[in-house]
Amino acid sequence: MPTLWAGASGYAFKAWEGSFYPEKIAADAMLAWYAERLPSVEINNSFYRMPKVEVLERWAQATPEAFRFAIKASKRITHDARLAADAAAQPLAYLYGNLGALGAKRGPVLFQLPPFLKKDTARLQEFLALLPTDHRAAFEFRHDSWFDDDVYALLRSAGAALCLSEREDALPPPLVETASWGYLRLRLETYSDADLDGWAERLAATHWQQVHAYFMHEPTAPGYAAALLARLAPPATSSPPSPSA
Repeated sequence: MPTLWAGASGYAFKAWEGSFYPEKIAADAMLAWYAERLPSVEINNSFYRMPKVEVLERWAQATPEAFRFAIKASKRITHDARLAADAAAQPLAYLYGNLGALGAKRGPVLFQLPPFLKKDTARLQEFLALLPTDHRAAFEFRHDSWFDDDVYALLRSAGAALCLSEREDALPPPLVETASWGYLRLRLETYSDADLDGWAERLAATHWQQVHAYFMHEPTAPGYAAALLARLAPPATSSPPSPSA
């Protein structure tokens, strides 16, 4: 059974007040409240703005020791440079350098490629060579040409994960294990109990040691994450009976 790090794509949403959060909660109190209830969060605003060290340090201080942050890589790397090694090298190094402020709470880094970017194995191979040894990189490809054995082989050689993204506007890609851990983005607006049961069964059948799974930023996301966590939790063990006197 893999260890599951489930959560939502973001946490600072006023629309969650009164459902997940109390009716009134200060913005700077949201992360601590969230982290008391869920073990991980996917940060998406890092796609638009590189996270600063001081912000990352505050996040680390506000969360429990076992909490993990998944960070979406900057668009400077994925959409402007489009993974080209010469253009991506500097912002990539800056990103990972800053993420060191999270310490052990740094989880995966998600590289979400633009939907118009077609498969380019040479470009991917050169980019993978830039990653630090402890990269924990996951790749979300949004053009169907990337879902091919030669791409999977490159990811495996680098220990990078193929992100499985379930979306309303596209069929999900195959669940292919390219690393010892997995990364899921569950983007449907509604998940039934049967849907969550199905995902729990699929994840339990993998060889992954860990799985990161994030639901879309709707008010329902924390509940879905908690429900999936409950389905993959190890069974409780009863304490042995006390010896009779």
